[in-house]
Amino acid sequence: MYERKKLAEIQDSLQNWEDTTLKKASASLPERRENFLTTSSEPINQLYTPLDISNLDYQDDLGNPGEYPYTRGVHATLHRSKLWTMRMFAGFGTAEETNARFKYLLEQGQTGLSVAFDLATLMGYDTDQPEALGEFGKCGVAISSLKDMEILLEGIPLDKVSTSMTINSPASIIWAMYIAAAEKQGVRSDQLRGTLQNDILKEFIAQKEYIFPPEPSMRLVVDTMEFGSKNVPQWNTISISGYHIREAGSTAAQELAFTLSDGMEYVRWGIARGMDVDEFAPRLSFFFNAHNDFFEEIAKYRAARRIWAREMRETFKAKNPRSWLCRFHTQTAGVSLTAQQPENNVVRVAIQALAAVLGGTQSLHTNSLDEALALPSEHAVTIALRTQQIIAEESGVTNTVDPLGGSFFVEAQTDRIEAQAYDYFRRIEGLGGVLPAIEKGFFQSEISDAAYRYQREIDSGERKIVGVNAYAEKKPLAIPILKMDPRGYERQMARLDEIRQMRDAGRVGQALDRLRIACLGAENTMPYILDAVRAYATLGEMIGVMKESFGVYEEPTWI
Repeated sequence: MYERKKLAEIQDSLQNWEDTTLKKASASLPERRENFLTTSSEPINQLYTPLDISNLDYQDDLGNPGEYPYTRGVHATLHRSKLWTMRMFAGFGTAEETNARFKYLLEQGQTGLSVAFDLATLMGYDTDQPEALGEFGKCGVAISSLKDMEILLEGIPLDKVSTSMTINSPASIIWAMYIAAAEKQGVRSDQLRGTLQNDILKEFIAQKEYIFPPEPSMRLVVDTMEFGSKNVPQWNTISISGYHIREAGSTAAQELAFTLSDGMEYVRWGIARGMDVDEFAPRLSFFFNAHNDFFEEIAKYRAARRIWAREMRETFKAKNPRSWLCRFHTQTAGVSLTAQQPENNVVRVAIQALAAVLGGTQSLHTNSLDEALALPSEHAVTIALRTQQIIAEESGVTNTVDPLGGSFFVEAQTDRIEAQAYDYFRRIEGLGGVLPAIEKGFFQSEISDAAYRYQREIDSGERKIVGVNAYAEKKPLAIPILKMDPRGYERQMARLDEIRQMRDAGRVGQALDRLRIACLGAENTMPYILDAVRAYATLGEMIGVMKESFGVYEEPTWI
């Protein structure tokens, strides 16, 4: 971007500044600390100049918004034309309670739904199974059958609202329940819009909510990709998730590298199934974390777009420009929230949300101030939603596309994170690919090392957390905490019992037998899952059939 002569002049000017102005200022006013670090413990220079981005080529490395390599955004007009989807994550207790919260959020101006499921559902258990005892509705809504899904979505126009569902191992079953519930509303599958998280690789890497071994788990993911491309064309069948990798303690570069590695692995499996890359890649989407370091997060999103576009076009030979787009949802960092002085979390969330918007997100969830203590109250979730609306309507940051593009600091950080991601790609390839790297504990080890380093910086006082190891107070909590319906568990158990009594047991048995045969064979399992769902087979019953066919995964022990 700068001629060699100009760079030489800048170098001379910088040297003169260091020898005079900076030296004099440092003598009278020393810097506050010896080292300045990002949230990822990366060192930050005192000053950034054109010398830090001397190799940057505008057309090849940045381009214009809406054009390859999409560093500056996937849309030419971005938020000038359409604001991001305000998609607040919600789910607790019974389907009735969560349905009421959904309707409340839509009335308050939310523009998309995002469903949180309880741990029993995430692990493929019905509420009345012994393994689910004590977990009902605590971290999301309990969905054990199509009946629960019907109640969850009652009165919500599924042909008009897009829905994201955070579900992984049982994703194909929960998605089938959604499709079947829509059918009962008279909504065709080709009218449905939404996203299925369905990212099983990050479960093995970070979150650990896996059920089956990696290979059959990947088969189920590809089944949804194939089925969706033919039958639910507006649905994103995978949201490849860096969020949970970051929540487990990774750095920004690790989050980006591991997420994009997972994404490329799904592409490889889709191609191996016999699908054309342009048949399914346009419906792949991503899910990133927005942590505290404002500029590092913005740089991460920009690097993500550039890397994905390049790899899809050059490595996987995708010809459809929509296959090159790294479209993503963002959630503010749950791990950054503190139980101490919880009101401070409003400020943290606002900074993180602003970074996501400036980074070009297409969808955003803002965490609530009380989430370090409990599921969010109605009051707290309203503040979180209003945070997004204030950014959209009052801050002015939506008036232009990529306003930080060209910043010496931001571009240098973008290049740095991109280079670190490619270094990880090479290391993963050297281990034999994503699945062998999982089995060898590579991802887990890298994340644990980063998490340990971060915590050590807090414990030593090198990193300050307001209200925790800096400016702490001893005051009792004074915020209201959400309380769920104490009779909800009883209602859920009664509903499950009623379903089993009222359904056609013969039809259920036949549907489960056909699903078992499909799992043991090579057919796409989605049509058989749908048949079982429509017969009101429960989640636990279908997962039980799959366990018989696929087995259950146990993570190896690394020394």
